Amino acid sequence: MFEGRMLVAERSKFWWVELVAGIGWLVIAWLVLRANVTSLATVGLLIGVLFIVAGLNEAFVATMVGGGWKVLHWVVAVVFLLGGLWALIRPVNTFFALVSVLGLVLLLEGPFEIVRGVSSRAENPYWWLGLVVGVLLILLALWVSGSDRVFNLQARAFLVLFWVGLMALIRGVMAIVLAFTIRRADRSLAAV
Repeated sequence: MFEGRMLVAERSKFWWVELVAGIGWLVIAWLVLRANVTSLATVGLLIGVLFIVAGLNEAFVATMVGGGWKVLHWVVAVVFLLGGLWALIRPVNTFFALVSVLGLVLLLEGPFEIVRGVSSRAENPYWWLGLVVGVLLILLALWVSGSDRVFNLQARAFLVLFWVGLMALIRGVMAIVLAFTIRRADRSLAAV
């Protein structure tokens, strides 16, 4: 038990890292929700960073598997890394590429959320939230894909900006709350 307290105390010294991350997410939310050219570039850069991290992850997984899976993971890693570099070089074009395939992205995300929600039914009393979110994502995908026969890119762009900005805002607030929760736990542990 004492070792567990020491480990918690050692980790809680870095509560400020979570606070800095939360502030960073709030800055990203502010940049994105302004809905101007900076917002487009910010989302494009976020996609680039996401692709590069995914590419590094795939390369790491490729070192641990064998056979044909190793080749597949290396190919996916190269594709992600090249996509990430392109996104960092051309962030506004990356944003509009995302906007043009938004319906497909939402249509793929919806069933994933449904499966995740239903599969966590035994452990999670709020499993139904995943089900509801998945159904809403599918309905949103159908609406986005079929609502504009004239390819209304402006409406999709606003939807992407609002969605990314809202998620960054939520993530920032959650990270700041977590940072102060860790700090408070450290202080109460020190008092014991």
